[in-house]
Amino acid sequence: MWTAITVICRPRSRKSLKKAAEFGIRGGLTMSMHDHRGRFAALTFASNEAHPPLLRSLTRYEKAMQLVAINVHIHARRRLAEDCVVDGITLTPREFECLKWAACGKSAWDISQILGVSKRTVTFHQENAKAKLGVRTINQAIVRMAARARS
Repeated sequence: MWTAITVICRPRSRKSLKKAAEFGIRGGLTMSMHDHRGRFAALTFASNEAHPPLLRSLTRYEKAMQLVAINVHIHARRRLAEDCVVDGITLTPREFECLKWAACGKSAWDISQILGVSKRTVTFHQENAKAKLGVRTINQAIVRMAARARS
């Protein structure tokens, strides 16, 4: 679904448009996507012209641009997921984040306050990470994660 940047008119959107204008952005298109897990992503083509010639091409090839946007999204998610691999095992970004904070000496309660989730949620993610890594303690999981950083 294409949204023309110049058509947005809600108050918060106007603020965004003003910010964009500060960077010289006067027009463009945004392709929004939702994946099967309900996550949202967007690919924006912006220009310093109000009606750039590229805009006509982008709208003419809307279906092709939709495929481009989906592939960019898939590639970006894969690149981000690569950062969460420990010994060939992919952790979710949240599992990895909870382990990183634990490696900094933070307790489950501390991590819950930092991430804005419940202590139980932090424990849930840490338990999943331990199971995936085949270890029994958070410290063992941290050691495996630290070994990854050195190699």
